[in-house]
Amino acid sequence: MRLSSYVTVAATFICAASLCTVAAGFAVTLIEDNSKTAVRRALDKQSLTWADADSNGLQVFLIGTAPSEAERFKAVSTAGSIVDAARVIDQTEVADREAYAPPRFSIEILRNDSGISLIGLIPETNSTEDMRQDVAKLAGDGKISDLLEGAQYPAPEGWAAAMELGLEALELLPRSKISIDAGNVTITAMADSPAEKSQFEKTLRARRTTRVNLSLNISAPRPVISPFTLRFSILPDGARFDACSADTEEARDIILAAAERVGVAGERDCRIGLGVPSRQWANATALTIDKLDELGGGSVTFADADITLTANEGTDQSLFDRVVGELETQLPEVFALNAVLPIAQDTSQGPPEFVVTLSPEGQVQIRGRVNSELSRSTADSYAKAHFGSDAVYSAARIDDTLPRDWSVRMLAAIETLSMLKNGSVTVTPENVRVFGNTGVPSAKSDIAQMLLSKLGETEEFAIDVTYKKKLDPVLGLPTPEECQLQVSEIQTGRKIAFEPGSGNLDGSNASIIDDIAEILVKCPEDMRMEISGYTDSQGRESMNQELSQARAQAVLAALRDRRILTSRFVAKGYGEADPIGDNATAAGREANRRIEFKLILPKSTEDVTTTLEETAETAQDGTQESGQEGTTDEQN
Repeated sequence: MRLSSYVTVAATFICAASLCTVAAGFAVTLIEDNSKTAVRRALDKQSLTWADADSNGLQVFLIGTAPSEAERFKAVSTAGSIVDAARVIDQTEVADREAYAPPRFSIEILRNDSGISLIGLIPETNSTEDMRQDVAKLAGDGKISDLLEGAQYPAPEGWAAAMELGLEALELLPRSKISIDAGNVTITAMADSPAEKSQFEKTLRARRTTRVNLSLNISAPRPVISPFTLRFSILPDGARFDACSADTEEARDIILAAAERVGVAGERDCRIGLGVPSRQWANATALTIDKLDELGGGSVTFADADITLTANEGTDQSLFDRVVGELETQLPEVFALNAVLPIAQDTSQGPPEFVVTLSPEGQVQIRGRVNSELSRSTADSYAKAHFGSDAVYSAARIDDTLPRDWSVRMLAAIETLSMLKNGSVTVTPENVRVFGNTGVPSAKSDIAQMLLSKLGETEEFAIDVTYKKKLDPVLGLPTPEECQLQVSEIQTGRKIAFEPGSGNLDGSNASIIDDIAEILVKCPEDMRMEISGYTDSQGRESMNQELSQARAQAVLAALRDRRILTSRFVAKGYGEADPIGDNATAAGREANRRIEFKLILPKSTEDVTTTLEETAETAQDGTQESGQEGTTDEQN
């Protein structure tokens, strides 16, 4: 009886233990399945389909191959947000980075008076540190904010060329934003004047290579026009602007449309600037031009809000009164109209004249009439002050019957001539006529403003000035490449010669050095050039090296003597390297004894130079020196 009770108790405990074990196992399995399922759902929700989850007891294992380290970290974080992070065992791998395309590299550079900032992603190459050093040199004492990130990928095609152009633009433009990616450079910048803007655009386009797409957006402040001037004439030979000003592009279009209605054809220029006296400027101008056409011709001059309208002689008085009356009532209140109907005069004897002319060579001639000896002396001195003492020839005679304001008109004529490259100014009692050529796009407006300020708004004058691009001091400058071509043309069939075996220039070189200097003096001051000397292979190599260096240095000195700025020029001797002819023949050796000019491209990352090679002299010249074949260093 006692034994059976023990058995019963033991059996009870065994059953209870079995039930607990089964229950525990069931609970663990349930927890494993729930954790695994919950983590998988979270991964799918985060679009991490590459990852999978498994469980073993309370531990959750992450498995799979992540496309990047960032994706792997995201998967681990997602699993850790579902179960205790200590239970997450990361068994994922990261795919080979080289199996994926490189990122898009780009850099944005901002430069202003306070410094330079850089932001973007760039490839980690050998030139990266060189780029940072170049930027540091440009910044000088300014602050550099370097927010660049690097990636261990090779530079894409076009990256080096785009970076080179971008750094050149950064050096050229003190206030700019430059965006660079492979094969593309986008530049937004500010210039101090329209002329500087034009120079910047020309320089950058000249430096661009075919491997880089260049986008330019360079702005310049509008000039202040004072007085705000417009002068329009309808003459028997046609209608024209002597000066035109507008405050906006829309205003300019309104003015030019009015001029077109009355017969102005071809290219027309109207300067846009600040200083307009009224927002109704364009409408007032268009209205006045239309009324001038109704009168049958004449001229109208706007100087700020003052309008002077001069009808042609012989205009019907009733027509003049009607048109002027309509114009006075329709003009905005700010404008004041002064209308003039000239009285016909007898000019059969011809009016007195004062004429001053300027030749293309800079010679000035004064002729005609002056009203006193003092006026003649004053005009002569005034002209010499503008053009130089040696350039002025005076042949004017005294006439004391001239108008009282004749001296003022004479000096205005001389000052007007100084605004031209060549031409003439003729003064009569009735008007001032200006004729000539200029390299300044705004010359007509500038002349009109000056004459108005000197002579008054009622003065009649005609301006026939032609703008020529080749005379423009900005656009007329040759690019480094154009300088290269011009120097090459000078050297065709001619040669810089030296005394045999010496670094001294031959006396016959004066003309070719003069011609080269005449080209270089017009070239950009930032143009860099190497003067390279070469010899033939006769004699010792070390002697040839020294001789070629001495000859290159002699050419550099000769150009410096001709007042060429050679601070950016270098002289370098190459000895007998790079022969262009056969050293076994007299003609080949003659060709190898040469001076070359090499244009050094700015900020080049490679040794890229363009060579201007001299051609061989005539066969007769080569024969004359061939008799020296067989000597030693004398032939070099």
